[in-house]
Amino acid sequence: MKPISEAHVAQPGLAVVDVAACDDQTALAVQELLAGQWATAPADSTTRVPGEPGVRLRCYLDVRQELRS
Repeated sequence: MKPISEAHVAQPGLAVVDVAACDDQTALAVQELLAGQWATAPADSTTRVPGEPGVRLRCYLDVRQELRS
C-alpha cells in the first residue's frame, strides 16, 4: 500500500483505516460497516501482498459527523 498522505489526517476527526482479512468479502463487509456510521471514501477493491496471508483494504473516514441511527 502507498504511504498515508498528510492530507488524509490533516485535521482531528479524519482517519485512515487499514483492514486485513482472510478474503475480499470480509474486508469489504468491514468497510461497509464503517461506511454505515461515518462519511467514508471507500476502496473499490482489495489488494494482496505476495508472501503475506489474506487481503488488505484501506479506506478513509471522517468521524466528525454524528453517528447515524
